[in-house]
Amino acid sequence: MSQPKLAIVTGASTGIGLELAKLAAQDGYDLVIAADTPLVDASSALSGYGVQVQNVEADLSTFEGVDRLLAATGGRQVDALFANAGHGLGHAFLDQDPADWRHVVDTNITGTVYLIQKVAKEMVARDDGRILITGSIAGHIAGAFQAVYNGTKAFIDSFSDALVNELKDTNVTITCLKPGATETEFFERAGMEDTKVGQAKKDDPADVAKTGYEALMKGDRSVIYGLKNKLQVAGASVLGGGVSAQMHRAQAEPGSGED
Repeated sequence: MSQPKLAIVTGASTGIGLELAKLAAQDGYDLVIAADTPLVDASSALSGYGVQVQNVEADLSTFEGVDRLLAATGGRQVDALFANAGHGLGHAFLDQDPADWRHVVDTNITGTVYLIQKVAKEMVARDDGRILITGSIAGHIAGAFQAVYNGTKAFIDSFSDALVNELKDTNVTITCLKPGATETEFFERAGMEDTKVGQAKKDDPADVAKTGYEALMKGDRSVIYGLKNKLQVAGASVLGGGVSAQMHRAQAEPGSGED
């Protein structure tokens, strides 16, 4: 009897990551789920799917944290990687502590790229595997009062497209999921609860995850969730960085939710 397929899901404690883990579990994947916060609730939510679930609480901004996550697979083949870990940081860039913005860069870029490189190498060696990277529509928009976060997502969106091209002659697929504002802990963790975007109605993480999961299974290069988000990306491209930064400011400036 063959061993079930294995999926790694990062940023899986809540939100999009947890919903992606549920979808993989429904398809029979054993799971290694990881986050930098406790995973007790996530484990409980995944307990009824009849698959193995292993928790790894680690700081995925570091090589050591990523290595600890990979060691938790016990040498098993990773069939699907959901590189979803990431967090934001609101407020003016000049007011941010360097340790805080560095952690955003190291989580969203350094740790993510390191994890993808380690897993993708093994996938390419056997010529099979799927990777879903959670980018963002923020990568297309100049993020006034979220400058570092949007910059990291611009990197991820671009990196994903480049990797798709590099691996086009293999059976390893790379898909970039680009959500907009989603009902998760993101805005609380980013200190953006007093902003317009922080207080606005947001997309359902289960719907966002389903869109990304389906795109992954079809081998699509990228997918933007929702018509509103697609229009935002198109508008930002036409209007340019200066205008999009001003529009972003209206949504993300501290205190804008009180207007």
